[in-house]
Amino acid sequence: MSLEPSGNTNLTARSLPKSHTGITGLDEITEGGLPKDRPTLICGAAGSGKTLFSIEFIVHGALKYNEPGVFMAFEEKAEELAMNVASLGYDLEKLQNDKLIKLDHVHIERSEIEETGEYDLDGLFIRLGHAIDSIGAKRVVLDTIENLFSGLNNQGIIRAELRRLFGWLKSKKVTTIITGEKGDGTLTRHGLEEYVSDCVILLDHRVSNKISTRLLRIVKYRGSVHGTNEYPFLIDEDGISVLPVTSLTLHHDVSSERVSSGISGLDKMLSGKGFFKGSSILVSGTAGTGKTSIAGCFANEVCRKGGRCIYFAFEESPKQIVRNMSSINIDLQKHVDDGHLKFHASRPTLNGLEMHLVAIHKMVKQIKPNAVILDPITNLITVGSVSEVKSLLIRLIDFLQAEQITVMFTALTLNDNVTGQTDESISSLVDAWLLVRDIEFNGERNRGLYVMKSRGMKHSNQIREFVISDNGLDMVDVYLGPDGVLTGSAREAQQLQEKTGVVIKDHAVSMKDREIERKRMVLEAKIGSLKEEFESFQEDLNRSYVEDELRKSVLEKNRTELTQKRDGKE
Repeated sequence: MSLEPSGNTNLTARSLPKSHTGITGLDEITEGGLPKDRPTLICGAAGSGKTLFSIEFIVHGALKYNEPGVFMAFEEKAEELAMNVASLGYDLEKLQNDKLIKLDHVHIERSEIEETGEYDLDGLFIRLGHAIDSIGAKRVVLDTIENLFSGLNNQGIIRAELRRLFGWLKSKKVTTIITGEKGDGTLTRHGLEEYVSDCVILLDHRVSNKISTRLLRIVKYRGSVHGTNEYPFLIDEDGISVLPVTSLTLHHDVSSERVSSGISGLDKMLSGKGFFKGSSILVSGTAGTGKTSIAGCFANEVCRKGGRCIYFAFEESPKQIVRNMSSINIDLQKHVDDGHLKFHASRPTLNGLEMHLVAIHKMVKQIKPNAVILDPITNLITVGSVSEVKSLLIRLIDFLQAEQITVMFTALTLNDNVTGQTDESISSLVDAWLLVRDIEFNGERNRGLYVMKSRGMKHSNQIREFVISDNGLDMVDVYLGPDGVLTGSAREAQQLQEKTGVVIKDHAVSMKDREIERKRMVLEAKIGSLKEEFESFQEDLNRSYVEDELRKSVLEKNRTELTQKRDGKE
C-alpha cells in the first residue's frame, strides 16, 4: 500500500467545510468559521458570554447566510431570551414569525430522572428533529448541556448518550453549538464533552487587579488550522467582537507620502516635510513640557486638511483638551462638530489592557481614520505590567501600520535624562521619537525639543527651543551665547545686549568718522596756509630776480648809451 499522495490531489476540495459565525474577528482566527455540519462545544464559567455567543451564531446565520436555526434552551425561556438580546437590536419574535429561527424551551425535572433511574435522549431527538424540519434549519444551539444530564452520575451512560447525541446531530446535517459550564479542573462539568466535540472554544472572564477581561481560546479544532492564543473579546451594544492578534505580521506596505506635524518649525527639523504617512511617532517628556499640545497640533493639522482623527485620551476629558488647546489658538471643537475629530476618553482602569486594544481596534475599523493619537500611554501602567503594555503597543502599532494609519503616542518620562528611555520601552519600536525636556537656566524653566530618531529621513540633530504662546507652538532656532545654548529670557537678554553693542559700536564709529573729518579739514587748512606762504615766498624770490634783471638791463642800457655818447664827442 503506497502512502504517497496522489498527483492530482485537490487540496481545496479536501479542506474542511465551514459555517461563518458572523462574529467580528472569530471567522478570521478560525479561518472561516465553525466546522460545517459538526458539533462545536462552547464552554466557560457563568457570565462568560456562552449564550450570547450562541444567539449571535443563530441570528447571523439567519440574516446573513440564509441558514435558519433552532435555539433549544434548557434554562431560560424564549421570552427571557428575546428580552435579553433586544438591547443588541435582535428582534427574535419577528425572526420566529418569519420562520428564520425557532426558539424552544425544554424543562427537565431532575427529580423525575432520579426517581425512575431511566434516561435516554429519544424524546429530545423527536422534539429537536421536528423543530429542525419545521423551518429547514441548518444551525442548532443546545444551551446548556449540563441540564440534560443533571440527574445522572453514571459516566458510562453520559458518555454513551453524548456520543449518540453528537452522532444524531451529524446525521441531521446541522452545524451545532453546544454550551457547557466550566468544571473543576476540566473544560466542562462532566469532562467528557470536549473529547467528543469536533471543535472546542473556551470563553474566560478573568479579573486581575479588579479589572475584568474577557478572553477566547480555541482549545481544539479537528481538521483545520486555527489560532491557538488567547484572544480578547468585547461584549457591547453591537454584540461580541474578537480581536485576532496573531494574524498581524510585518508584511504591510509603506508610504513615502509625508504628513505635517502642524508645527512649521518641527517640520523643518524633519527635512522640511514632516512624518511619513502610516508611521508611528512617540512624543515623550516630563510633566508640563507640552506633549498634549504637540498631539493637539497634529490632530488639528490632520483635520484641517480633510482627514479623520481619533483621539484616545486617558488623562483629560475631551472638553478639557478642547479648552486647553483654544488657549494657544487651536480650535478642535470645529473639527469635532464637522465629524473629522473623534474623542474617546476613559480612565485606563475602566477596562483591562486587552479590552482597550479591542475598543481601539473596533473604533478604527468603524471610523477608518487617517491618524490616531493615544495620550498618554504611561497611564496604561496602572492596569498592566510594563511587558504587558509593551505587548499591547506592539500589536497596536502593527495593526495601524497595516492600515496605513499614522499614530502618535505621548508618554511621560520620570527622569530628565536626554537619552532616557520611556517607561514602556517602545522607543525602539516607533519610527520617529521626539523628546521634549525642561531647560533650567538663570532661575527660569523653558522647553527644548530633540528629534531623537526619525527613520528613513534626514533630521536635525540640534536642540530647538519649544515655545508655547497665544499664537500656537513654534520652534526657535538654536542660540549660542558665550556660555552655551541660551533659552527664554537669557536668550532675549543676550540678544538685547548684542543689539545694544551694535548700536554703541555704530555710535563709536560715527564719532570716529566725525573726528577724522575734523582732522582732515584742519590738515587741509594747514596745507592751504603753507601753500599760500610758499606762493608768497616764491613771488618774493621772483620779484627780487626780476628786479635784479631789470636793474642789470637798465645799467647795461645806460652803459651803452654812455659809450655811444663818448664816441660821438670824439
